Amino acid sequence: MDTWALDFEWLRVRHFVKERMNRSELPDLNAILLLIGIQELGLIKPEGFTKEEKQDLMHVATCQLLSQREYYSFIGRDQDGWPHYEMIKPFTVKGVKDQEILIKELISEYFKTNFPQDFKE
Repeated sequence: MDTWALDFEWLRVRHFVKERMNRSELPDLNAILLLIGIQELGLIKPEGFTKEEKQDLMHVATCQLLSQREYYSFIGRDQDGWPHYEMIKPFTVKGVKDQEILIKELISEYFKTNFPQDFKE
């Protein structure tokens, strides 16, 4: 994806989440990963998530996103309902900047797939 196109799509996702969450500021990458993790878990805890659970949710989101490119595969849920993935192939994207670009592309694809009515081409 061209840089300008990725920037546009990323901003679209951030505005979508901001509006849906009724927030005053645009969410950052970590906030969006957390929301994807919660979406994939399918559970809201009224008391909130612990710091460790938030890290686990971001890991779930990352695995789900990378499964779109067949780096990971969903293998099922544990007794508490948490999704688990297994690595299919090693992650070969080097450098923080390139990894961030890939994650933003995958987030854009995720939102287009899961919210098609809001992300029409």
